[in-house]
Amino acid sequence: MIVLPAIDIKNGKCVRLKQGLIDQETAYYDDPVFVAKMWEEKGAKYLHVVDLDGAFTGQQTNMDLVKNIVESIKIPVEIGGGIRTLETVEKYLESGVDRVILGTSAVENIDFVRDLCEKFPGKIAVSVDAKGDYVAIKGWVETSDTKVMPFCESLKNAGVKTIVYTDISRDGMLSGPNLEMLDLLNKSLGIDIIASGGVASIKNIEDLSNLGLYGAITGKALYEGTLTMEEINALSGKAR
Repeated sequence: MIVLPAIDIKNGKCVRLKQGLIDQETAYYDDPVFVAKMWEEKGAKYLHVVDLDGAFTGQQTNMDLVKNIVESIKIPVEIGGGIRTLETVEKYLESGVDRVILGTSAVENIDFVRDLCEKFPGKIAVSVDAKGDYVAIKGWVETSDTKVMPFCESLKNAGVKTIVYTDISRDGMLSGPNLEMLDLLNKSLGIDIIASGGVASIKNIEDLSNLGLYGAITGKALYEGTLTMEEINALSGKAR
């Protein structure tokens, strides 16, 4: 299982939000490019970048910054946050981003997802952000009437190979991931599942790895020091 350090960008800085709330923000670093280099040097194999400004406004104001991150490191980068048009997807992929993550646009238009998966096979992921049994949209501000499991099945049928599942109630809370739901998704769908939200310790990483998941995203735990890349690398070495 790969562990992806998260870099959440807001107003040009690396921040974390608690439960996705725009007014529950902690700024960690002024320079996200520095942070990307730091995680690579510490042994990260893949980075998860979120444009929070894009998620809340739908405007891609940090595209140049994301491009700078991609160009400054050798490991792959996935990007999400307010990506709602073909043009935006193309620009990110042309800039060297390895995988583009859709959110709200996938809930609102499954045909858009299908078209992108056909055009860019293996390059499109969808972030399924759950409030209970339902999918949240627009930077987690609104809850849709779409249920998580049927939605995930429709994504698989549309050609999506990777789903990022976040239990919003656990995000930024260091309370542990929703193992039961992640196990269900992994066994039911047979595609790559990335766990996000609540990862607090190496024990959480171990539990997720034991489920046979493709990946796990961690942000606050790394920035607060309750989890370290050294621990992750040691666990990865044991697994081999």
